[in-house]
Amino acid sequence: MAIREIVTDQSLLPVLNTSAETLVQCQQLLSLLNPDAIPAETSIQDLSLAASKQQKILFALLAQLRGQNRDAVFRVRDTKQATAEARQEIDRLHLQLQNLYYEQKHLKGEIAACESYNHQYLSLPLIPVEEFYELFSEHRGLSESELMVARINHEHAEREKLEQARQELLKRKQALIAENKKRKDDLANLDQDLEKFIDAAKPIQKIFEKEY
Repeated sequence: MAIREIVTDQSLLPVLNTSAETLVQCQQLLSLLNPDAIPAETSIQDLSLAASKQQKILFALLAQLRGQNRDAVFRVRDTKQATAEARQEIDRLHLQLQNLYYEQKHLKGEIAACESYNHQYLSLPLIPVEEFYELFSEHRGLSESELMVARINHEHAEREKLEQARQELLKRKQALIAENKKRKDDLANLDQDLEKFIDAAKPIQKIFEKEY
């Protein structure tokens, strides 16, 4: 595979071009200095001038290549730094995404637990919905949750009324028990008084029995 097929970055193409041109100049200089390739009629002075000219061109290309190489190295460093920062940002976002995923999983578990929880209000002996609507027609059109709250409030109010009635009946019961006890005590006292009266009247009764 050719080097130009591997390197596709536009910023590196000038480096490749300069490198190729430098290679050509090096080959030309080597050919110029090759004893076997020097024509016989070429003088040493002409050869020296040609080699000097070729060498200057080569030095200029090498200086240009060094500058391009330095710029390429700086760009690589900047690219590495940008890549590292981008990777850190990606890692941070990935970690944040994982945390959101676990939080979502936890919330789904909590929702499922709440939905499957056997709430006590589901077992309350509430009146049927239609009967509730007959008593409170203004509640028609409420959502399911709002309707359930209204029915529970109604059941709570009814139970409070029943509890008040029970307390009143309990008070009446206690009062009747106390009254019955008082009457029972009064009857017991009356029996005792009557027995005392009978006991006290026995001597008089004996006197009457003797006389008659």
